[in-house]
Amino acid sequence: MAARLREHYTKKVVPALTKEFGYKNVMAVPKIEKVSVNIGLGEATQNAKLMDGAVSELSAIAGQKPVICKARKSIAAFKLREGMPIGTMVTLRGDRMFEFLDRLMNVALPRVRDFRGVSTKSFDGRGNYTLGVKDQLIFPEIDYSKVEKTKGMNISITTSARTDAEALSLLRAMGMPFRQ
Repeated sequence: MAARLREHYTKKVVPALTKEFGYKNVMAVPKIEKVSVNIGLGEATQNAKLMDGAVSELSAIAGQKPVICKARKSIAAFKLREGMPIGTMVTLRGDRMFEFLDRLMNVALPRVRDFRGVSTKSFDGRGNYTLGVKDQLIFPEIDYSKVEKTKGMNISITTSARTDAEALSLLRAMGMPFRQ
């Protein structure tokens, strides 16, 4: 089964963006290249069990096994030694990426308390969008009874758009709930 967001992209988004920005070639239309989901766990230096929970939750959310990020250098003030696990991240491409974005935009984000839409100011100037989620429980895959501690996560959407305006139009056409 192909991702329904990918079909939406090819059938509706590409023609709309071509009309809006006047692209001569279909290959010039911006597309989503990858989605990176990252959980930073500074507290894992004191409690190593937190990392196992974060890895299992991120694999449930993303549908693929995350990689554990280790500290590059020691920092005495943070009681951090080089090589200690301090975070976990996963990079999604292809169908998994479209499935994740579909679930994020249609299921997870509307479950955020007092949700009015995501900010339009989180673009980096090169057409990439990053949003922070304070709570992993907005994803229906997470079992509430097994969660020890709520963990936030950063979700970065990398697009091939050259400008923020193009990326905003792309994400809006894909169905990202931006604030009015």
